[in-house]
Parts: sequence; structure tokens; C-alpha cells
Amino acid sequence: MDKPKPEIVSSAEWQRARDELRAAEKEVTRAADALAARRRRLPMVKFDSAYTFATPTGGKSLLDLFDGRDELIVYQFMDNGPDRYCPGCTWFTDNIPGSAPRLLAEKGVTWVVASDMPLEQIERYKARMGWTMPFVSSRGTSFAADCDAGGGFMLTAFLRDGDEVYRTYSTTARGIERLVFTTGVLDLTPYGRREDWEDSPAGWPQNPTYVIPVPMAWDHVSTGFGTHR
Repeated sequence: MDKPKPEIVSSAEWQRARDELRAAEKEVTRAADALAARRRRLPMVKFDSAYTFATPTGGKSLLDLFDGRDELIVYQFMDNGPDRYCPGCTWFTDNIPGSAPRLLAEKGVTWVVASDMPLEQIERYKARMGWTMPFVSSRGTSFAADCDAGGGFMLTAFLRDGDEVYRTYSTTARGIERLVFTTGVLDLTPYGRREDWEDSPAGWPQNPTYVIPVPMAWDHVSTGFGTHR
């Protein structure tokens, strides 16, 4: 059976509808600009840098992770146990372009993914997924808890002033969605993400969505935030 499709209208009708939507989109864009301006004015808080992260080249401190730059972004990837992985973290990390760390570095920002998973497990998963971004283990440290990630995931922004490290911003849950390429593209398509929480016309293809990501087995494939097949 064919999937339902959007209504077919004349070019003039389509343009009117598109212009109305564009006006609403512009309001969201300006609101996002205003929010970004507020974000740039956030105060910062001193953050302990005395952690030892396990890396393929040996132990490194939080200060070392800056790699000589002034800004650092760390995404904390959930640890769900041996050969169990967070589908949402996998989806997010799988959407990081291979060139992103280099492009950010050119702007003075270092990108690192950290996880409480053992380094051996991280390296094995990285190889399976074909990931090339910096990925370190925070296992045995309080880094995740100190970032307020706990056993979950979180993206945290840091700024350094000499040898002093400060936390400037953090986000979790749907706050990271705007960074995900595939999700952003799907939001522009007629059928969207095809997840059952979306407000879509009757009959649109939709699949169940896990609100809280469940552990994903080694041989499963992540298809979105908290969903897998």
C-alpha cells in the first residue's frame, strides 16, 4: 500500500503556504539568535582539571585535552556496560563529520568524546563504527558526575585561562539535537523523523521511540535518539 503523501496544489498555492511557513521559520531563527546572544553572556565556574583520562597515547589531564587551545567541547558518551551501547549517543557520535574536529580546531576549539567505558571497549567500538574523532576514557574518575552527567550523556563547554579551567555551558537531552546533521535534514522532509512522538498527518509512517535510551547490543544499529533496529 502506498504511503499517504502531501496534498497536491498549484504553484501559487504552494508559494503562499511556503511564504507563511518561512515567516514562522524566521521568527524561530531570530529567537535562536537572541538565545545564542544570552548564551555568550553566561558566567563561568571554575572546574577541577585534576582528572586522568585514559587515551591511546597514555594518561591525560583535562587541561591536556585542550591540546593547547583555549576552548574545549566534551561529549560524555554513556557507559551501559560490556558490549552494551546507548543508541542515542551512538546516533549523535555517528553524525559528527570526520572533518569537524579539524574545522573546530581552526577556530580554537578542541572536540573530544569521553566515556566511562574502559578504553579497550571504546577503541573496539570506534573501530567497528569507523569513528576517527578523539575519544578518551573517564573511567575511574568523577568527571561525568562533576559535569552533572552522572550515568547519562552530556555536552559540556570549557574555557581555559592559562592553567585554570572553567565550565561555561552544558546541555543534554534534546539540547544536542541541533548539532545532529541527519536529524536536521529529516526535519526538512515530508515524513520527518518517522517517530511516533511527532505531530504528523494521519497515516504518516512512524515508528516507536524510546524516551529513555535502552542499552543497545553490539550487533544492533542505531537509527535515532533512543531507537534501534
